[in-house]
Amino acid sequence: MLNATASPAYPSLHVVWKDERDTEAFASRLAAQAALSNVYLTLHGDLGAGKTTFVRHLLRALGVQGRIKSPTYAVVEPHEGRDFPVWHFDFYRFDDPREWEDAGFRDIFASPGLKVAEWPQKAAAVTPIADVAISIEAINESERQVHLQAYTPAGASIVQGFSA
Repeated sequence: MLNATASPAYPSLHVVWKDERDTEAFASRLAAQAALSNVYLTLHGDLGAGKTTFVRHLLRALGVQGRIKSPTYAVVEPHEGRDFPVWHFDFYRFDDPREWEDAGFRDIFASPGLKVAEWPQKAAAVTPIADVAISIEAINESERQVHLQAYTPAGASIVQGFSA
């Protein structure tokens, strides 16, 4: 489930990733969009749908070097892209709203940079509205059905950038 109500004023996009090369190509196209430098992306999908794999491809496309760890236990992993900071959140184990304040997440969301969150529904009460929600559904071992929904003007710019 997405963390906001879709508005007909904002565009959506449906794509199919046939394999991991398609995932990587999509992440590269997303990384090339200027509006990405200061947005909040949410990733939705079951365990094993490919959310973390997609984030790894996105971070590589943004110039992140070195090991890219999943933030499952740390909740957030900061990264420095070529042009802007990126915070990768995994709210799977998030269950105490006080952790939001204690960990300084409010300050992160108030600062410039890309924020990407897996399992955002676990923190929906404390996070801002997503600029773009990306839902990933496994069709089979390698194929994924993907839906992007914009919820803000910045998100609309990103989704429309795939049509350009």
